[in-house]
Amino acid sequence: MDDASDLSLAAAAKLETAIDRAARALLARQRPDGHWVFELEADGTIPAEYVLLRAYLGEPDAPELEAKIGRYLRRIQADHGGWPLFHGGDLDVSCTVKAYFALKMIGDSPDAPHMVRAREALLARGGAGACNVFTRLMLALFGILDWRATPEIPVEIMHLPRWFPIHLDKISYWARTVIVPLLVLRALRPRARNPRGVGIDELFLQPPSTIRDLPRGAHQKEPWATLFFALDQVLRRVRPHFPKTSHAAAIAKARAFVDERLNGEDGLGAIYPAMANAVMMYDALGIGPEDPRRAIARASVEKLLVVKEDEAYCQPCLSPVWDTALAAHALLEVKAPAEREAVNRALAWLKPLQVLEVKGDWAAQRPDVRPGGWAFQYRNDHYPDLDDTAVVAMAMDRARREAVDGDRFETAIARGREWVEGLQSQNGGWGAFDADNTYHYLNNIPFADHGALLDPPTADVSARCVSFLAQLGETPDSPRMKAALDYLAREQEQDGSWFGRWGVNYVYGTWSVLCALNMAGLDPEHPMVARAADWLISIQNPDGGWGEGCDSYRLDYRGYEPAPSAASQTAWGVLGLMAAGRGDHAAVAHGVDWLQSHQGDDGEWTEPGYTGGGFPRVFYLRYHGYSKFFPLWALARYRNLTRGNSGQVAWGM
Repeated sequence: MDDASDLSLAAAAKLETAIDRAARALLARQRPDGHWVFELEADGTIPAEYVLLRAYLGEPDAPELEAKIGRYLRRIQADHGGWPLFHGGDLDVSCTVKAYFALKMIGDSPDAPHMVRAREALLARGGAGACNVFTRLMLALFGILDWRATPEIPVEIMHLPRWFPIHLDKISYWARTVIVPLLVLRALRPRARNPRGVGIDELFLQPPSTIRDLPRGAHQKEPWATLFFALDQVLRRVRPHFPKTSHAAAIAKARAFVDERLNGEDGLGAIYPAMANAVMMYDALGIGPEDPRRAIARASVEKLLVVKEDEAYCQPCLSPVWDTALAAHALLEVKAPAEREAVNRALAWLKPLQVLEVKGDWAAQRPDVRPGGWAFQYRNDHYPDLDDTAVVAMAMDRARREAVDGDRFETAIARGREWVEGLQSQNGGWGAFDADNTYHYLNNIPFADHGALLDPPTADVSARCVSFLAQLGETPDSPRMKAALDYLAREQEQDGSWFGRWGVNYVYGTWSVLCALNMAGLDPEHPMVARAADWLISIQNPDGGWGEGCDSYRLDYRGYEPAPSAASQTAWGVLGLMAAGRGDHAAVAHGVDWLQSHQGDDGEWTEPGYTGGGFPRVFYLRYHGYSKFFPLWALARYRNLTRGNSGQVAWGM
């Protein structure tokens, strides 16, 4: 046997060992009932808000828990003195205000060195008066800011007809569930109990009671912004004259909206801001802690806590369906008996979570479509999403094809397909939760300084839906698929990449779309595919990995900027190139080498950076599971491709 053969055998054995170690590590994390759920970490905002929620409600002291949250907040304070929205990011004013306030509430002295650094850094950037609308509303609840420093959002909008330009059905699900209880709080203007009497006047450059001007988002455009800000001034003058009976009826409507969507112990919208607002709304309405609605709403918040030996923090939501489906795809790629059995148990866990009875808010746009989706969280029946539905159903279909007890998934797959098809938007793409949520003018209202009020179609979610439908046999020349592929063609950037709405960022979007184009049967030489593959190769780091920062979402972004290699992004780069028919390119082998060389002794990868997107420029996510299953997925697929498969191989993801 010659040296080249020896080297090839050694490389194959090394790859097999890496796959085996990663698979065993992932299997070890599977819960007894078959599912996976990994930590979902955001920035310091949610942990700080949790502390402030307890203070708002005047709940009994929890010194041990608060001490752990305090240690977490101090650890993630950046060298610049403030708190960023993602690992290594710039100081964010609003996050820093809340983190400082929470630490002071816990008992940290304003004279402590870390508090001094935070205060000085914040004052140098305009002080707490430069915070966003959500933070202003929280400060108004604590009596720190006057309510006139917040936008008018009259609860009477609950009465508006659907044809009206401003309506709850025209905004995203997350905004809807956050805003409705907030409407009641804005109407009643309750005051936080704040038993410790903590304030943060020292964070302002002027007396906080004198602040009036509303913040404007950099995304807000003329003439819409001027129009809506003028409307805010009009509302301030006329709101006191609204009929009291109409006001009371609107509050009742808002409460009924929340009551209907409480979602048990998984909470309103299954996201922290909506859940916390629901608790405060019930409190403001005089509904006591013993009331089942308030009790379950409060309990739902506690489920989000991650409490460790030394630290604790509060997650923005939980991701069990997403984690379980993606882990199943990675293990299906491994193609071994233990992994197949784990997938079988995972899919059996996922199957009953399909929403088959509840017509959620999405039905406002598609009333004739039957439900059939999966949510991101354990339960969120009013708000299933297209991304999870496509990923779950694709895993079930793969299992069926690969004989992992798949026959019993046929009905689930069919209902998922029916729902996905029914929620395609008019432009050919898919949003995450709703169809045709494209009322872009609404991002100019004063409340929307964050620019995340809508849920329009995006390339990454659309790609997943295309992959799913193509995997089930939908041909590129069908009207539905042609519209979807045309949409993806329009969304491709000049450099060949695609924007990644829910993952960071263009690497994520490009991987997603390349998988879809591959599944739809586009040839590797197709210009759309070739340009994207060339872009992925061009941005590979010299060390063989891929990396991209969260600052790639900024409004003045002008093209890829180098960032340190990360495990999940390297996996996306490798998977994307294989889907583009470039599996034999040196860049793929180099990426595989990077993944192997950075695998830990425990079989896993360390990834401190944030590679998940919440809301561009506002909110980012560190999916702790991404570095567990995406690298395994990439290594196993590479192994399968190089075992003798040739030509184009169709993969839905």
